[in-house]
Amino acid sequence: MAPSMTYAADIDSIKDAQKRIAPYAHVTPVLTSSSVDGLAKGRSLHFKCEVFQKGGSFKFRGACNSIFSLSDEDARHGVVTHSSGNHAAACALAASLRNISAHIVVPNGAPECKVAAVRRYGGDVVFCEPTLQAREEAASLIQKKTGAIMIPPFNYGPTISGQGTIALELLEQVPDLEAIVVPISGGGMISGIAIAAKALKPGIRIIAAEPAGANDAALSKAAGKCIPCTAPKTIADGLRASLGDLTWPVVRDLVDAVVTVDDKEIVAAMKVVYEQLKVAVEPSGAVGLAAVLSSAFHENEEWKDVKNVGVVLCGGNLDLSVLWDALNKSCLT
Repeated sequence: MAPSMTYAADIDSIKDAQKRIAPYAHVTPVLTSSSVDGLAKGRSLHFKCEVFQKGGSFKFRGACNSIFSLSDEDARHGVVTHSSGNHAAACALAASLRNISAHIVVPNGAPECKVAAVRRYGGDVVFCEPTLQAREEAASLIQKKTGAIMIPPFNYGPTISGQGTIALELLEQVPDLEAIVVPISGGGMISGIAIAAKALKPGIRIIAAEPAGANDAALSKAAGKCIPCTAPKTIADGLRASLGDLTWPVVRDLVDAVVTVDDKEIVAAMKVVYEQLKVAVEPSGAVGLAAVLSSAFHENEEWKDVKNVGVVLCGGNLDLSVLWDALNKSCLT
């Protein structure tokens, strides 16, 4: 579908972001597996491993571009954001690289491994109630007290541009891709990828992968209007946000389809990634593979001739404390 408006990012801003973050961000590898290709009915899958990005997820790209885009005057008061996971750690890490402070509002109940990462990178953690209103109010209060600049997790042009660098790298690494499957939540990553990929290769398919328990993108695409996710319920804790007013237009215009998967499919995909690729991936990061392995993907006639598929493994910050506790108990018995 042809774009109907000017978006918050474009191919030029994404190329600028690539130059800006190059001294700090990794060019992540692409892995393949003939065994996984067999599970995908013979398609050739190319896994863009953002699990190996700094901070353990793609979020570092957007946070790094946003923070290093700030003027010295704006940056001197530090930055603030609210996040339950990877964006929080990414902002703390990017801020530490620029030698400025980072105030991170984290909802109670956030994965401990992600809270620990924020602290490890020097972020100032402020806990709040697990509601969007509480998060926004806490961040606003910090802004008023400190003058810190807000770094939104997805609904922000520099963040979208930073995430779009994934597509620039992936299409250079695998030029003959016919489709890219991208996990979706707030839409920052898929917006950047769609804008960049469609600019470089207009015929490429961009397919969103979404948990069935947080399916606002699927509902929005079907309705032709943005429908918020009011009560997300999924193991994929990083995919519980709703599309924003900057990301929805890109999803509406440039994302070709949304495939939803349930939590059992997500866990099964995590197992495949670990056993076949030897890579630990968090639930949100496995949603793309879960979609590619689903019957909805296999049975779609529009994609029957699509053979070369990029799959973004977007994060690897998996809380293994339950596993370690179980192993420790078994060693003591």
